Amino acid sequence: MTTHLAVQPGFADLIDLWAPVRQLGTGFEFGEGPIWHPHEQHLLFSDMPGDVRRRWDKSGVREVRRPANKCNGMTYDAALDLIVCEHATSALVRERPDGQHETIASHFEGMELNSPNDVVVKSDGAIYFSDPWYGRMPVFGVERPRQLGFQGVYRVPPEGGAPQPLVDRYLFDQPNGLCFCPSEDRLFVNDTVQHNIRVFDVKPDGRLGPGRIFASGIVGSEPGVPDGMKCDAQGNIWVTGPGGVWVYSIKGELIGKLRVPELVGNLTWGGADWRTLFLTASHSLYAVETKVGPRREPYMKAAAQQLGRSAAAERPLADASPAASVSANGTKKAASGYRLDPSRCALIIQDMQNDVVMEGGAFASSGSPEHCRQQNAIANGARLAQVARARGIPVIHVWFVVEAGAPGVTMNAPLFEGLADAKALVRGSWGAAPVPGLEAQSGDHIVEKQRMSAWEGTRLETVLKARGRDIVIVTGAWTNMSIEHTARTGADKGYFMVVPEDACSTMNAEWHTASVNYALQNVGVVTDVDAVIAATGA
Repeated sequence: MTTHLAVQPGFADLIDLWAPVRQLGTGFEFGEGPIWHPHEQHLLFSDMPGDVRRRWDKSGVREVRRPANKCNGMTYDAALDLIVCEHATSALVRERPDGQHETIASHFEGMELNSPNDVVVKSDGAIYFSDPWYGRMPVFGVERPRQLGFQGVYRVPPEGGAPQPLVDRYLFDQPNGLCFCPSEDRLFVNDTVQHNIRVFDVKPDGRLGPGRIFASGIVGSEPGVPDGMKCDAQGNIWVTGPGGVWVYSIKGELIGKLRVPELVGNLTWGGADWRTLFLTASHSLYAVETKVGPRREPYMKAAAQQLGRSAAAERPLADASPAASVSANGTKKAASGYRLDPSRCALIIQDMQNDVVMEGGAFASSGSPEHCRQQNAIANGARLAQVARARGIPVIHVWFVVEAGAPGVTMNAPLFEGLADAKALVRGSWGAAPVPGLEAQSGDHIVEKQRMSAWEGTRLETVLKARGRDIVIVTGAWTNMSIEHTARTGADKGYFMVVPEDACSTMNAEWHTASVNYALQNVGVVTDVDAVIAATGA
């Protein structure tokens, strides 16, 4: 019998089923709100009944604040200011490194909030938080009557201001943990009393669309309820539950359970490589190593950018150093710190079509859907496209489309023969359609092709010249075929080619890494989505 429970085989790709859950400290009244500081490499966590905040690092556990206003959930914003949910004050506050405190939210419609519980920051700086009334109960807060007659979920705009209610007032009994998916177009919120998780589409203005049940029935004979919740880099949802932590796929399927000796209140990833999962339990702090890291929160991205800029002065694209670092998947990437002028850039999303990278597609047996998931290529590509549009960078969708029977496609290569045999990518079919999340939006360009390269026989260069773009950021499938061919030809034509490898995928990791580490190093800048977003920023 393993330590952890795999409900589906894919759980073993996220964590070693024998991975030990290490106790880092104990003797607490009830642990909550863990958050990892990316620069100082320490963990902060709350003990609400004890009214104390503690810190863990390699030297052990120590107190850093007492009293602590019975604080609960915590996170950092992009400036690495600490955002804290305080039960005793019914407020959401910001603590700056210099000791200054600022109240972010404390009232709604002239009445005190119940007790902010969990909090997350979106990339645009907006703050989302849940507001159950646990902080007005004995032990976990300060017992006192409620002023509001409901338990809500709120958003504070990037520029600040009054909290905006996001859901129907009576939808939740006790809204608790919340997290964004990697592309930030969905927000997940769990309900401790209803034992479920809801998911909401995030509208362009930051508000939420109607919710739907994502997972339900999070109950069992062992201690534990839906409380803390996080999303990993692949879009899986990790939520506390009976016996430890329950893990759901992005489709809402239970795929595994992480077994922990005590009732778990909350969790967060940290460590130098973001692969250590810290768990605050009823009386102890635990840690377990995982094979996957977190969805990249704004504070993680900001920290990475600051570290990169402190190591080197900002450089233009042509001076980006190749192979300056090796990522977790073995790919070599350029050093950070270079700049990309958005007015010169264009983003290509190539071959991200159902037949190419989705289960049920014509080429699913090649392994491409699995590698696409491993890369989180769809979510990463969607995130990059969203930023590109906001910064005036044209988004160009390059689709391989043929008519029924593949007339006009020369059968001079196994790839084209296989396409015809599989009846793949036929115009108007599901297989030829773009994958969910990477559909063309208003203002985007669409280029059709019938070759591997995005240039061959298409209007791609016409679009680029019309828009005055000479820096081409190429993403999509497959890395060692279409992406590599497009980058090679683009370089020959005199374009500066940029390949964010975590928005690309192919049939398996070996082929991807070989293409990225060898051929692509000689024709472009190999990087990742976060670095491109940083490089095109103001």
